[in-house]
Amino acid sequence: MSQVTVAIADPRDPRATALLHRSHALMQSLFAEEDNHYLEVSELCAANISFFVAKKDETYLGCVALANKGHYGEMKSMFVDPATRGLGIGAALMQQLETEARAQGLVAIKLETGDTLHEAHRLYYRFGFSDCGPFGDYTASPASVFMMKSLT
Repeated sequence: MSQVTVAIADPRDPRATALLHRSHALMQSLFAEEDNHYLEVSELCAANISFFVAKKDETYLGCVALANKGHYGEMKSMFVDPATRGLGIGAALMQQLETEARAQGLVAIKLETGDTLHEAHRLYYRFGFSDCGPFGDYTASPASVFMMKSLT
C-alpha cells in the first residue's frame, strides 16, 4: 500500500475541485455568509498562490493553499476529508505549507479560521501558531479566530 504524499496541484483538477466544494459546503453549513472567507477555485489559480493536495495513490485526501502576501503568507483552503481525519493528513499539509513559506522567504504564516473549528485550532497550536488580531482585509468578528506563526 502506498504512502500519503503532498504535492503542488491545480485547483481546477476535478479531484481538487471536489475537495474544495466539500470544504465550502461545510463552511456554509457552519457559518453565516459574511463569515465565510474561503477562496473560489478560480481565485486559487492566482500567481501568488501555491496550492497543495495530500493524496494516496490518485485519491485526493486533503488540500491547503499558501497565498504570498509579500512579507507573510496566508494559509487558505485547509481541508481534510472527514473520513481520513486522524491519519496525519493535516500534519503533512501543515509541514508542506511551512516548507513552502520558508522557501519563499516569508517571515510568518497567518490564518483566519472559524471559532467553532476546534480540531483545526488544536492542529494549528500544535504547529506553533498563536492567536493574533485581524490582518489584511479582515475585520474582527465573533465567528473568526486569527492566528500566526513566525518563521524567523
